[in-house]
Amino acid sequence: MHRNYWLPELFNDLMNVGIQATKPCATAPATNVMENDEMYVVQLAAPGLKKEDFTVNINDEGNLVVKMEQKVDENANDEKTHYLRREFSYTKYEQTLILPDDVDKNKIEAKVNDGILTVNLPKVEEAKVKVARSIEIS
Repeated sequence: MHRNYWLPELFNDLMNVGIQATKPCATAPATNVMENDEMYVVQLAAPGLKKEDFTVNINDEGNLVVKMEQKVDENANDEKTHYLRREFSYTKYEQTLILPDDVDKNKIEAKVNDGILTVNLPKVEEAKVKVARSIEIS
């Protein structure tokens, strides 16, 4: 079976360089990438976020762009309490995924359930080509 390693390498590169370089106190969400015969599935863990906190779209280059932004109410902070350590800050996160050629970009679906964003990337259905045919003799 042919394996595609496009997403794990992309995420590894991001985890090692991108997020930490742009915002040192930010934490990139945990990510799962799966594949079966019909589709690829990308999951991002984002506890406490709602579907309104996400934007998922295809950009001009045909890549998948996932954005998360949690609106933080600054007035809700208690003046007597402060963080000694803060690791699960998903206030703003953006990831661009270069999709493989076999993804049907018109059928991509995303949903949020129990703090997990799931993006289903269906594969293009290959047309069944008939091998048997009549060949005309000239």
